[in-house]
Amino acid sequence: MIKKGTLLLTGGSGMVGRNILEHPLAVDWEILAPSSRDLDLTDFASVQKYLGTHSPDLVVHAAGKVGGIQANIAQPVSFLEANAAMGRNIIMAAYQSGVPRFLNLASTCVYPRAAANPLSEDMILTGELEPTNEGYALAKIMAIRLCQYIRRENQEFQYKTLIPCNLFGRHDTFDPKHSHLLPSIIHKMYIAKTEGQQTVEIWGDGTARREFMYAVDVADAILKAAADISAIPDLMNVGLGHDHSINDYYAAVARVVGWDGKFSHDLTKPTGMKQKLCSTKRLSNWGWSAPTSLDEGIAHTYNHYLERTIS
Repeated sequence: MIKKGTLLLTGGSGMVGRNILEHPLAVDWEILAPSSRDLDLTDFASVQKYLGTHSPDLVVHAAGKVGGIQANIAQPVSFLEANAAMGRNIIMAAYQSGVPRFLNLASTCVYPRAAANPLSEDMILTGELEPTNEGYALAKIMAIRLCQYIRRENQEFQYKTLIPCNLFGRHDTFDPKHSHLLPSIIHKMYIAKTEGQQTVEIWGDGTARREFMYAVDVADAILKAAADISAIPDLMNVGLGHDHSINDYYAAVARVVGWDGKFSHDLTKPTGMKQKLCSTKRLSNWGWSAPTSLDEGIAHTYNHYLERTIS
């Protein structure tokens, strides 16, 4: 098989990175996926040296310090500093090394907290960010703008950004102290079922709405964009175009897990933005949509969780 070239994947041990490496389209590339021990993205000199040695044809930047609402509230300095350093270093080192193609992964937290939904790509920096994850969002916005500025100065460099909606799936983090919503719910439901709990608590009133995509699907979009990066816009959401309430997600996981208890709500807890629904207009024009249903994705993720928990 003739390869499309050498692809440097940062964050290869994370959820998105591992789903990229396991995807059938990954065989089209010679993929370099160094661990943080092999490539410290916070050390600019090390990143320069690595890129100079390996000369990749494309970089997919999926690395980052990530966490749920609790972690973001508790560690804003770390979420801003680490993600800003990683983004700046890999983008600038790639640019200075002459890497022609770069696919940067951002997050829907870059959108203003009060922006009208669905969130379109031109809304970035038009309003105040959500305070509970502002540090992470600022770092991601910096990386987005840096890619756009590089394109503005030199159109030969295909430095573009995909903005995935919330993600869940295989290789997720299920510890409630560090996880996002859906894997945290899966963990809570498993505990409730195995321990015979009749009630599970939900933060807030459960009416906040979120858009969650199965990680295998976002890996598919990333690898298809990588194969023809000139065909995508400089900035593009990767989402579903529909969302569900927090209460809906708890109910969906309960169905899959087989727990039939009741829910309570702690109205003193923060819930973040009321809604984060992506506009999929650019994505649809590109000709892609996610194939996996919510219940199907939850079932695959729950099976993966059980494999990890039981083993």
